[in-house]
Amino acid sequence: MISILHRLRSFPQTSSSVFKFQNLIRISRAFMMEVAAPTQEETIITEGKAKVIYPSANQVFYNPVQEFNRDLTCAVITEFARMQLAEKGIDFVLPGEKELQKVVVDLSDNGEDCKMSTHENTPAPAERRTVTVGEACPEGLRVLEGLAASGLRSIRFACEVPGLQSIVANDFSTSAVELIKRNIQFNGVEHLVTANYSDARMLMYNRMGRNDRFDVIDLDPYGSPAIFLDAAVQSIGEGGLLCVTCTDMAVLAGNNGETCYSKYGSMSLKSKFCHEMALRILLHSLDLRANCYQRYIVPMLSISADFYIRVFVRVFTGQAKVKMSASKQALLYNCVGCGTYHLQRMGRAVPHGNNMKYSAGTGPAIGASCEFCQQKHQVGGPIWAEPLHDKTFVQKVLDASERNPERFKTSDRIEGMLSMVTEELDIPLYYTLDSLSSAVRCNTPSLLQFRSALLHAGHKVSLSHACQNAIKTNASPSVIWDIMRCWEKLNPVKREKLSETSPAYHILGTEPRIQANFEVRQDANPKSRRMGLKRFQENPEANWGPKARAKAGGGISTSLEERRKQHQNKRKGAPEDTSFKQFVCKKYKQGSCGLGDSCRYSHSLVDSEVESQDPSATDNTPAS
Repeated sequence: MISILHRLRSFPQTSSSVFKFQNLIRISRAFMMEVAAPTQEETIITEGKAKVIYPSANQVFYNPVQEFNRDLTCAVITEFARMQLAEKGIDFVLPGEKELQKVVVDLSDNGEDCKMSTHENTPAPAERRTVTVGEACPEGLRVLEGLAASGLRSIRFACEVPGLQSIVANDFSTSAVELIKRNIQFNGVEHLVTANYSDARMLMYNRMGRNDRFDVIDLDPYGSPAIFLDAAVQSIGEGGLLCVTCTDMAVLAGNNGETCYSKYGSMSLKSKFCHEMALRILLHSLDLRANCYQRYIVPMLSISADFYIRVFVRVFTGQAKVKMSASKQALLYNCVGCGTYHLQRMGRAVPHGNNMKYSAGTGPAIGASCEFCQQKHQVGGPIWAEPLHDKTFVQKVLDASERNPERFKTSDRIEGMLSMVTEELDIPLYYTLDSLSSAVRCNTPSLLQFRSALLHAGHKVSLSHACQNAIKTNASPSVIWDIMRCWEKLNPVKREKLSETSPAYHILGTEPRIQANFEVRQDANPKSRRMGLKRFQENPEANWGPKARAKAGGGISTSLEERRKQHQNKRKGAPEDTSFKQFVCKKYKQGSCGLGDSCRYSHSLVDSEVESQDPSATDNTPAS
């Protein structure tokens, strides 16, 4: 230990030796923290640059499935910190990151442009300085993890994200806070991370002062974050980054619309575009709660992955901008027959001289029944109707990931997901090829054929990261159905078998007004698909999904697989249902029931009926 301290004191403080210096610091801290070693009932989990002690009993929640979520969060906060601190004259140094080549344009005397590439040999201005990973930056970001559990996410921030001033790892469980403290010591990040025991809402409400607000708030609860959103939009600093995860997808995706309305103020619909609608419902809820305090949101990145959604938004203050919020929300009308949808904006904002004139939205956007299949509409929303992402910011995160591909274990998926996001059109919702084909009862065109038909017709088209066979386009629904009518002519269905009340009967009963061209175009295949990027990850193991909730008193929760086995064949062991024994078994009466005594219906009633009809069965006189 003494030799390590001597090496630390004599270590040269130059920019080229910063990383070796940090490694020696970590080694010395790990040596000193041997008292925090795990017991036999505990294991060490390694993720990213962090190692956390995790109890074998399910006292604190940890889900390895969400490693992609945590990796992406580290990448986003890093670029947000880089963007914020660059204005203060502070630069970043990340281990393994390739430096960008700066291009200087020199106009020569002959008028020709001469481009010269410069590297780190170019002297930086004297007033700028550099921060590294693990270093506390006084001008850096103040981060709150509201529901920290084991503290893994906060420790990863401290070990992987530069430019941070402080991190508060909060939880409302005493066992979780004790574990967080041990993990902070185990990783040697006491100078950055502080464990805190409190209700996350009260902690945020107590930090509402302008000088006390957090620059980054991360909320990743087990289930819905709805109860924390009001406090979060008030305690986030001006232009701060709010990161929210929702895992209650059954509610957001339309299985429980009334519950969704009670939590998020929006009615969800069960439809093919439910995953993107879930994102827009959450953004609507965030903006609505921020508007109460003259604040508004600007989405930076919104993704749907695996079994959850994750949004990164910035929160600003401004009364004039808040007035625009009504025009950013929309009601949704979705046809129950063919799936055609329409949006109805809640408000209007029209330029009036140097000012804006605000009014209610005009409508209705549609008639009482669908113009294509004559079915009724479901009403959903309100939802966020503006772009889900800031493409410029997303491109910065993507560029940083490509410069440092070894930084995260899930870097390939981050690159694939963000590449799809940059290709997406800023148009609400999408159609799916299988639902369009199902509506007209024909076989499904290939993705490239349908995209090519839209491009030939002069419309824009893109994929969606939220669904593998999605079609996002600025074409009207009439154009989409005309293309499907043209496809049906090439792949005809048996129209005589179509019911007159079916959507296919009404849709195919109208002749197309355009002639679709299904010849595959080269630009129909997006770059992320051509390059074979990991866009939609296959489940790496069985029962891939949300894990069991942590128990306050510990104890192993019944695994999902064991619970499924308990419910399998439950009807075989169920008690006999005698409610049908009052009815005659028709099959037994016809002589075709082979169930015997196990039949739910009565055989004895049939026998008694036969006896009552047979005089010999009731007559005591012997038959002659």
